[in-house]
Amino acid sequence: DDGPSAMTAGGAMDVNTALQEVLKNALIHDGVVHGLHEAAKALDKRQAMLCILAENCDEPMYKKLVQALCNEHQIPLIRVDNNKKLGEWAGLCKIDSAGKARKVVGCSCVVIK
Repeated sequence: DDGPSAMTAGGAMDVNTALQEVLKNALIHDGVVHGLHEAAKALDKRQAMLCILAENCDEPMYKKLVQALCNEHQIPLIRVDNNKKLGEWAGLCKIDSAGKARKVVGCSCVVIK
């Protein structure tokens, strides 16, 4: 696995790259929760370390609930621009033989426990 060594050699990385690494590590250790119900439960029980919310979520009450829970429990909230991108990062896709993501499912909220 040349992921971490390639990053340290390059020096700084952008927020999206760092977020992908965090999500990949959390997926490996079974620490990723997605979907409103599961995310809200984890946030309300203060089990969440970080919450990631897609800006293009089409349900305003969904965004309001997640933001309110994060504010109430002082859980860091990161916003990303696209729910398809977030779904891919959270592993909600199939990887083809060329290593490209296929059949990506959009995901509006991901919580890292």
